[in-house]
Amino acid sequence: MHLAAWVAPALSITGVVVDILIRVFAVVYVPINRRPQTATAWLLAIFLIPYAGFILFLLFGSYHLPKRRREKQEEINRYIVDTTEGMDRVTRELHWPAWLDSAVALNRKLGAMPLVGGNSADIFDDYDESLRAMTEAVGQAERWVHAEFYITSLDATSEPFFQALEAARRRGVTVRLLMDHIASRGYPGYRKTKKRLDRIGVQWELMLPILPLRGKFQRPDLRNHRKLLVIDGDVAFTGSQNMIDRSYDRRRNRRRHLAWKDLMVRFEGPIVAGINALFVTDWYSETDELLTREADPVSARDIPDMLDCQVVPSGPGFDGENNLRLFNTLVYSAQERIIITSPYFVPDESMLYAITTAAQRGVEVQLFASEIGDQAVVYHAQRSYYEALLRAGVRIFLYRSPTVLHAKHITIDRDVAVIGSSNMDMRSFSLNLEISVMIRGRRFVNKLREVEQTYRDASTEILLDDWLGRPFRSQVLDNVARLTSALQ
Repeated sequence: MHLAAWVAPALSITGVVVDILIRVFAVVYVPINRRPQTATAWLLAIFLIPYAGFILFLLFGSYHLPKRRREKQEEINRYIVDTTEGMDRVTRELHWPAWLDSAVALNRKLGAMPLVGGNSADIFDDYDESLRAMTEAVGQAERWVHAEFYITSLDATSEPFFQALEAARRRGVTVRLLMDHIASRGYPGYRKTKKRLDRIGVQWELMLPILPLRGKFQRPDLRNHRKLLVIDGDVAFTGSQNMIDRSYDRRRNRRRHLAWKDLMVRFEGPIVAGINALFVTDWYSETDELLTREADPVSARDIPDMLDCQVVPSGPGFDGENNLRLFNTLVYSAQERIIITSPYFVPDESMLYAITTAAQRGVEVQLFASEIGDQAVVYHAQRSYYEALLRAGVRIFLYRSPTVLHAKHITIDRDVAVIGSSNMDMRSFSLNLEISVMIRGRRFVNKLREVEQTYRDASTEILLDDWLGRPFRSQVLDNVARLTSALQ
């Protein structure tokens, strides 16, 4: 009885001490090398729910990949710089913005890739057409196919692509495929997909696998979000589209009649080697096999109005947030017009300031997003930024439901565009491995502006007075969701 009398007080004292230690640790450690808003969000979580908040921080607080993977990224960056020395050949006499040199230098320093001329690019803004184009390209492969998709799923829509891979293997073509582990396994047909790949002889690997029993583990929500396809080093596709049905094979999506609208771009020319270099990097990271023979430079094409292009890789394998720095540079450099298309628009403070400042200094700024969301928290967090944007003079167009506008691109003035897999959100800036391609060429920008006009025709513009009058419940949900967006 005497001993039992001491147990309760001892446990209470221990709990208080542990609670204090957690808070002291949080105040000292959490702010190190984090954005103030991110650090504040984590501190708030830890102080309000100390034990749960502390465990969540241990699981999700570090946005760095394991040391070995970062070392591989540095190694491949040195390889890219060495093998692309002198490739910076572009045509400057036509429509070369005065500020573009500094943006190119920034991208080269952060992501190692050069700006290269002599490229062509074709836009596919129809889901089925882009899938057909990729399938046809695989059907013409003679040496190798490199496919990398955040989500890869065998279903009725993607079946022709898998058939093309199988036919390529029968022709003796080497086929390698990368798919994100957590993203792909979350959809129906995951096991069926792996079995099909094995059966047809595809060399495939999971990206950033969470397999602790095999020694493979990192922060669970660090994901490889890239989407790209390279054929023989001659043709490359990249953009926002995954290899899955446009409903994403979800029952709830079909009940809501949701269908994704994406944008992919088909490239030819030297930029193909840059896109393939990202596949080579990711393959090396997952397998320790460096595909140097399949990363040869591609000759420039002799075509009218050829395009200058630069691949900008980004993600937790890099020290800087390459895509965020590029987007901020372009927004601050714009003189006439900025059009942003992003399904998940949750900017950090620097991006919000860049966009609102551009609008306030007289640049026309437009944002295209979706009227409907497939991720409730992100959907409401995104909406919490609309008031600040509207007050600054940004025009916001919401693509009408049930279509989910999933395309990701930005056009700056009349001569520069960026397309790729990156959203304008903090997840894409810090947590996801992304691919972006900066393109200099008035012809391409004009074509992308035509696509943006189709978005405008299918969207509803929101106005400040109407937005301020939305239901109080929605305002509360939006602002609460905004608090979670900074937990990185």
